[in-house]
Amino acid sequence: MREIQADDATTDLAALLEAVAEGETLVITRGGSPVARLVPEEDYDQEKARKAVEDLQAWRKTLPRTDMTIEDILSARDEGRR
Repeated sequence: MREIQADDATTDLAALLEAVAEGETLVITRGGSPVARLVPEEDYDQEKARKAVEDLQAWRKTLPRTDMTIEDILSARDEGRR
Protein backbone atom coordinates (compact mmCIF):
# COMPACT_ATOMS: atom_id res chain seq x y z
CA MET A 1 0.00 0.00 0.00
CA ARG A 2 1.55 3.24 -1.15
CA GLU A 3 1.30 6.49 0.85
CA ILE A 4 0.94 9.81 -0.95
CA GLN A 5 1.10 13.32 0.53
CA ALA A 6 -2.14 15.28 -0.01
CA ASP A 7 -0.35 17.99 -2.02
CA ASP A 8 1.11 15.35 -4.36
CA ALA A 9 -2.27 13.64 -4.66
CA THR A 10 -3.82 16.89 -5.85
CA THR A 11 -1.12 17.33 -8.47
CA ASP A 12 -1.08 13.70 -9.66
CA LEU A 13 -4.76 12.77 -9.34
CA ALA A 14 -5.10 11.35 -12.85
CA ALA A 15 -2.09 9.05 -12.39
CA LEU A 16 -3.28 7.99 -8.94
CA LEU A 17 -6.75 7.13 -10.25
CA GLU A 18 -5.11 5.02 -12.96
CA ALA A 19 -3.06 3.16 -10.34
CA VAL A 20 -6.21 2.52 -8.29
CA ALA A 21 -8.09 1.36 -11.40
CA GLU A 22 -5.30 -1.18 -11.89
CA GLY A 23 -5.86 -2.55 -8.37
CA GLU A 24 -3.53 -0.53 -6.17
CA THR A 25 -4.71 0.87 -2.82
CA LEU A 26 -3.34 4.29 -1.87
CA VAL A 27 -3.29 6.10 1.45
CA ILE A 28 -3.33 9.90 1.30
CA THR A 29 -1.56 11.57 4.20
CA ARG A 30 -1.35 15.07 5.55
CA GLY A 31 1.57 15.85 7.80
CA GLY A 32 2.43 12.15 7.90
CA SER A 33 -1.00 11.13 9.23
CA PRO A 34 -3.44 9.14 7.07
CA VAL A 35 -6.53 11.13 6.06
CA ALA A 36 -8.01 9.10 3.20
CA ARG A 37 -7.73 5.80 1.39
CA LEU A 38 -8.29 5.25 -2.33
CA VAL A 39 -9.32 1.69 -3.05
CA PRO A 40 -10.42 -0.02 -6.23
CA GLU A 41 -14.20 -0.04 -6.59
CA GLU A 42 -14.41 -3.83 -6.40
CA ASP A 43 -12.68 -3.76 -2.99
CA TYR A 44 -15.50 -1.68 -1.51
CA ASP A 45 -18.20 -3.87 0.00
CA GLN A 46 -21.29 -1.71 0.49
CA GLU A 47 -23.17 -4.50 2.27
CA LYS A 48 -20.31 -4.97 4.74
CA ALA A 49 -20.20 -1.21 5.39
CA ARG A 50 -23.99 -1.10 5.93
CA LYS A 51 -23.77 -4.05 8.34
CA ALA A 52 -20.98 -2.34 10.29
CA VAL A 53 -23.12 0.78 10.70
CA GLU A 54 -26.10 -1.30 11.84
CA ASP A 55 -23.90 -3.16 14.35
CA LEU A 56 -22.63 0.13 15.78
CA GLN A 57 -26.16 1.50 16.06
CA ALA A 58 -27.32 -1.66 17.86
CA TRP A 59 -24.31 -1.53 20.21
CA ARG A 60 -25.05 2.11 21.00
CA LYS A 61 -28.55 1.16 22.15
CA THR A 62 -27.01 -1.16 24.77
CA LEU A 63 -25.10 1.68 26.44
CA PRO A 64 -26.56 3.16 29.62
CA ARG A 65 -28.56 6.33 29.16
CA THR A 66 -27.35 9.44 30.89
CA ASP A 67 -29.13 12.65 31.72
CA MET A 68 -26.01 14.68 31.05
CA THR A 69 -26.47 17.92 29.17
CA ILE A 70 -23.88 19.32 26.82
CA GLU A 71 -22.98 21.80 29.55
CA ASP A 72 -22.28 18.88 31.94
CA ILE A 73 -20.08 17.20 29.36
CA LEU A 74 -18.12 20.39 28.64
CA SER A 75 -17.75 21.07 32.35
CA ALA A 76 -16.40 17.56 32.94
CA ARG A 77 -14.01 17.99 30.03
CA ASP A 78 -12.74 21.31 31.38
CA GLU A 79 -12.46 20.19 35.01
CA GLY A 80 -8.92 20.60 36.21
CA ARG A 81 -7.84 22.74 33.26
CA ARG A 82 -8.09 25.96 35.19
